[in-house]
Amino acid sequence: MKRTQRPPSTERVGRQRPAPDTPPTPNRNQRVWAVVRRIPHGRVATYKQIAEHAVLPGPTGPRQVGYALAALPTDTKIPWQRVINVQGRVSPRGPHDDGERQRELLALEGVQIGLDGRIDLARYRWRR
Repeated sequence: MKRTQRPPSTERVGRQRPAPDTPPTPNRNQRVWAVVRRIPHGRVATYKQIAEHAVLPGPTGPRQVGYALAALPTDTKIPWQRVINVQGRVSPRGPHDDGERQRELLALEGVQIGLDGRIDLARYRWRR
């Protein structure tokens, strides 16, 4: 039996595009940056906290926050230095970064780093 080809449909197949006056849904980086902008001066948040607030579910959420922060330009006004790991430590940004710049910026904001290299999350954690 030979199959017959259907005539082309007049309906759109697939996802519909939003109307031109509808603002686009922010991508992952923009959601992360929006949350990081809200961390007040002198406070810190963990990668996990940011992932939860930016709705990045699952175990890879904190890592996605790291990727978003790594994508920031060097002259950014977004306070990336306020994001630390869950142990209260500064996380180096790459193989040539020892975290010293982040420590300096946090010290300028009055955030104290202990001799063990940890920030007291009970004292400095951002509570939303």
